Amino acid sequence: MTDDTPDSLIPYDEIVQEALRAVVGRVLGEIERGGSELPGNHHFYITFKTGAQGVSIPAHLRERFPDEMTIVLQNKFWDLDVQEKGFSVGLSFNQIPAKLEIPYAAITAFVDPAVDFGLQFQASVSELAPEEHDIAENDAEPKGDKPDGDGGDGSNVVTVDFGRKK
Repeated sequence: MTDDTPDSLIPYDEIVQEALRAVVGRVLGEIERGGSELPGNHHFYITFKTGAQGVSIPAHLRERFPDEMTIVLQNKFWDLDVQEKGFSVGLSFNQIPAKLEIPYAAITAFVDPAVDFGLQFQASVSELAPEEHDIAENDAEPKGDKPDGDGGDGSNVVTVDFGRKK
């Protein structure tokens, strides 16, 4: 017997990632059905790969965030439209309205700081590690409530990272 784990013929990591991304869709769907009003102090930080297939954002945002971007859904958002494969939402950046279309497969993190809940998703093998980036500073960003996403503070961050053999 060896300590090496055999290669799986079942793509467990992909199945789990897809299921956890469905949690994001379900949460956003609940908000959409509720008239796009967030209950209580809930608000969401959603980080996504700007260059991922299916992502549609204005050119000035793609230039500013060529790899990854974090948006905040809190007070000033509109036209939330939740679909099976992704969602679209209207946000304002420096008083300039923008429509963003984001597939769930492009999301790398989802955080609700109001209840210390977060999900982190591994990037596909073909993608490089994310570069440091500023939060997008859309007009709804709360002050002083930044997600750290490391889960080391006792928060309910779920990180799924299946090791892969090269």
